[in-house]
Amino acid sequence: MLTVHFLARYREALNCESEQLSLQTEWQTIDDVRQFLVARNGAWSVLNDPRLMCARNQDVCSLQEPIQAGDELALFPMVTGG
Repeated sequence: MLTVHFLARYREALNCESEQLSLQTEWQTIDDVRQFLVARNGAWSVLNDPRLMCARNQDVCSLQEPIQAGDELALFPMVTGG
């Protein structure tokens, strides 16, 4: 299993805070999971945001980060401050 958390405007657009997914053998990276979610269409296309950031087990990483069962993923928009 994987836990995927949706943060900030992604959570609002999806009306979903987090989801448990069964790890599929074809999923090797966070981007594979993101593409699976985007393929649901509709509101899920918000995850096509080119500024999407991610974390694996609370460490910010790239979409090419390898995943394994038990991981906790977070998808969130780039944060800017002033």
